Amino acid sequence: MNHVYAVIMAGGVGSRFWPASRAKTPKQLLDLTRSGQTMIAATVDRLVPEIPPERVIVVTGDITKDAVAKALPDLPLENILSEPKGRNTAPCIGWAAVHVKRKDENGVLAVLPSDHLVADRAAFFASAERAVEAASKGALVTFGIKPDRPETGFGYIEMGDPVAPGVQAVLRFVEKPDLPQAMQYLEAGNFTWNSGMFFFTATRILGEIHRQMPDLHSGLAAIDAAMDAGSEAETVRHIYPTLPAQSIDYGIMEGAENILCVPVDFGWSDLGSWTAAHDLSSKDENGNAVEGDAIVIDAKDCLMRAPKDKLVALVGVRDLVVVDTGDSLLVCHRTKAQAVKAVVDALKARGRTDLL
Repeated sequence: MNHVYAVIMAGGVGSRFWPASRAKTPKQLLDLTRSGQTMIAATVDRLVPEIPPERVIVVTGDITKDAVAKALPDLPLENILSEPKGRNTAPCIGWAAVHVKRKDENGVLAVLPSDHLVADRAAFFASAERAVEAASKGALVTFGIKPDRPETGFGYIEMGDPVAPGVQAVLRFVEKPDLPQAMQYLEAGNFTWNSGMFFFTATRILGEIHRQMPDLHSGLAAIDAAMDAGSEAETVRHIYPTLPAQSIDYGIMEGAENILCVPVDFGWSDLGSWTAAHDLSSKDENGNAVEGDAIVIDAKDCLMRAPKDKLVALVGVRDLVVVDTGDSLLVCHRTKAQAVKAVVDALKARGRTDLL
């Protein structure tokens, strides 16, 4: 693992966790599982000592750079790359790859979201070793999560034949399916969920960007040259917002060859909504995950979070999410938690930036 550099993507807003998640305090800077750590701190701590802080690069936004630095005090400040404008994951990963290649010609990127949960650290690293070995030989590698239900909220990966122990060829990436398709994928047994975690050498991914996304390559080349001139920050400020806003999945992975998948089962969750937070929280005998000053009477399977100075009473209700942040109150059914993003869209349409 001596040539592995973790690239932590921390530019998201986490709009499905409104009203707790805001522009200045997005999901990755919250302790959603009440572990005592922010999501991003838990992600980085999971890597140590195999990948020490000096080989961890975090890509985040200008507005959250200081908060990320505070959450990760052991991370060198120069390892925090600050985007003046979010442009999706392909530019984010490309910029980090430029930095890794300058540090280490043989560098392997382990690209990880900042806000996912991994329960079994040992299993995570056993899988990572397989992925790194394959990536070191030139492959583009992804983790595929073994599905345990017909999930319609994730993209899927169709796997082919094994190419090494615990490593299989990728036949195709599949969009988020409807329920009948998801059930077929589960029954087929050779489909995994797309985890959004990737492994590849800096040389290979930059070569793919050159081949498949020439406009992005030109922008990254200008940033690379600016590093030699000592003007990276100024160049990024001008060029980065003009880069194509494209995901690594669509921009690179779907059009590349020699793509491999490591099927994994290490207690993963993308913690994608308040429903997931409820599932992972400590609950009372009636399935309620309640924090704060609360009175709960004949309530079942609810999640409630409120300020310590506010009493909240739940009476005769089922499957509710109640989140009070003082300036905003969310009440929704647990099965509709994915739709909380629509509230954020509505606030944007109304110009209520004070609540975003």
